[in-house]
Amino acid sequence: MTKNEILSSDIEVRITAARNPNTPVDVLAELAKDSDWYVRSNVAGNPNTPVDVLAKLAKDSNWNVRYYVACNPSTPAEVLAELAKDSDCDVRYYVACNPSTPAEVLAELAKDSDCDVRITVARNPNTPAEALAELAKDSDCDVRYYVACNPSTPAEALAELAKDSDSDVRREVARNPNTPAEVLAKLG
Repeated sequence: MTKNEILSSDIEVRITAARNPNTPVDVLAELAKDSDWYVRSNVAGNPNTPVDVLAKLAKDSNWNVRYYVACNPSTPAEVLAELAKDSDCDVRYYVACNPSTPAEVLAELAKDSDCDVRITVARNPNTPAEALAELAKDSDCDVRYYVACNPSTPAEALAELAKDSDSDVRREVARNPNTPAEVLAKLG
């Protein structure tokens, strides 16, 4: 199909073209302007969408479109940093999931008011040790649980988590390869 045929096709064709990694970038750029949010969200999730198009879609009024930009591993760091400030917690959640999210952005998301965002930061292996140490003190036991699971959690934080009131947290400390032998001895 030609570019014009795709752009003038019904919604199912436009959606399929938007998600296809073989769709030419000039067609993706045009589909990013589609009036239907679902077409735009599929462009946002396409790993071959040009970064300038992703940057524009990151400002879309529909949170679903921004969510797909946040998920896209091709999204540039500066765009992820902006999306980390999004008013929608689902968008921030997916920024925290993205393997391309910079450590400094993850450190900021570690302070998020939404528990699910903090859990996702705690699970991310790229989260800086300092942020994991702070999350180890979180009031939510699920956050502490995922800090205990994270192979990047520093030994000092694991030592504190070994004293946690939640047995699931302590169990994950015992499983963590960074847990010092002396901490493991106290757990047993």
